[in-house]
Amino acid sequence: MTEQTPVHIPEIADTVRWLERAVIGLNLCPFAKAPHVKGQIHYVVSQAKGLEGLRDELIEQLQALAAMPADERETVLLIVPQMLADFLAFNDFLDEADGVLQELDLEGVFQVASFHPQFQFADTEPDDIGNFTNRSPYPTLHLLREESIDRAVEAFPEAETIYETNIATLENLGTKGWTALDVGPH
Repeated sequence: MTEQTPVHIPEIADTVRWLERAVIGLNLCPFAKAPHVKGQIHYVVSQAKGLEGLRDELIEQLQALAAMPADERETVLLIVPQMLADFLAFNDFLDEADGVLQELDLEGVFQVASFHPQFQFADTEPDDIGNFTNRSPYPTLHLLREESIDRAVEAFPEAETIYETNIATLENLGTKGWTALDVGPH
């Protein structure tokens, strides 16, 4: 049984559009299409009013993901539209997310990947096109199963080349092309 994506919720609709047009459409992640098509991505819009509340939601989503088989819920996108607009504050929260994995004894079972509207890799300029590989409409925590990552890497033996391919794709697209994708919040 697959989950229905509640696209009537604006933040989820924006995130699905970004996933379909950028992540899948540009093939930034060759592993994203299958769980999307199968309805195995669970979208959650954070209702937290503070960092403690977001931490609690993260714990809740990790526990729910652990309780479900991957063929029903492969991954979770925890969308945080009301908080962590500042990328550095968001980046700081990732330490908290790693701490939650340790606390729940889920290191090696799950990992938390990050996407943000202002994402910036270390030692890059804010407008560097390479940063757009991790730019999403809203601050987003992507909860991934380690076993899924392992399977994906086995199926795609040159996984380490994805980053270079993504940079080339985005350089060819350019910032005007990215803007034309219309993958920001509406």
